[in-house]
Amino acid sequence: MAEFPGDGDVQGQGDTVDALKFFSKKSNAGPTGSGKIAEEMDSAPVSDSKADPYRYKMDYPCLGTCLIINNKNFHRSTQMSARNGTDVDAANAVKTFSSLGYKIKFVNDQTVEQMKRLMLSVSQEDHSRSASFVCVLLSHGDEGVIYGTDGPEEFENLTRYFKGDRCKSLVGKPKLFFIQACRGSDLDGGILIETDSVAEQTSERIPVEADFLYAYSTAPGYYSWRNTSNGSWFMQSLCEMLQRFSGELELMQIMTRVNRKVALCFESSSSLPGFSGKKQIPCIVSMLTKDCYFPAPAKC
Repeated sequence: MAEFPGDGDVQGQGDTVDALKFFSKKSNAGPTGSGKIAEEMDSAPVSDSKADPYRYKMDYPCLGTCLIINNKNFHRSTQMSARNGTDVDAANAVKTFSSLGYKIKFVNDQTVEQMKRLMLSVSQEDHSRSASFVCVLLSHGDEGVIYGTDGPEEFENLTRYFKGDRCKSLVGKPKLFFIQACRGSDLDGGILIETDSVAEQTSERIPVEADFLYAYSTAPGYYSWRNTSNGSWFMQSLCEMLQRFSGELELMQIMTRVNRKVALCFESSSSLPGFSGKKQIPCIVSMLTKDCYFPAPAKC
């Protein structure tokens, strides 16, 4: 099985990627990185939402379901390494979205067919009493695909079950996907910069692709980094910002802060030539049609 930079480091810390196999290594990763730690690559303002056509109605009896798929161990035929540190991401996601009020569905190590069946099953549930839907996918990946434990699958084949023509009870409601996975094999070396201070309608037709948000951990074509002890850069930042700003900022404002956190506070460290000092920027693709405000998280 091909290994990734950082696998087998002292105390489980090292730099590697959530990507396709690309080489083997014989040396351990360096001491620290990613914002001074060693890494693996891998309430809103008070208003009446019913009277605001630019804001999603979130005061349903249930905020919604949060489906979390955590793929850590992969069949040897894939030549994918175990995603050490992903359990930290999963636990962080469970805590964060539970505190927001979501009903959690959590599964580990799903094959492609199991993921597809699970997505279909959840999409066929009655979401009429729910305000939204969230899915967190933690796995290896490449551009346009995400891995089950037995191989790759087109990302589109997983999300299509929730589109407006197939999941009627979520039509007009936010469907939010957070994806921690590589999207290619490019490395971002970063660049130095100088900075200067400075009423709801009752009936309407909408596109079946409307009201989706895809929050990818990295830009198209790039590796995505994960810390073996602290979890991925993206999920660390996402959960921190949701906990800090939900109930205060709109979702896209929160995601901009996630981008900033990942971009400025993390940098890779690896003894493997060419893999130290690398950066990452998440990529947020929004088809949302309104502002989305989560409630303030419950205190744990």
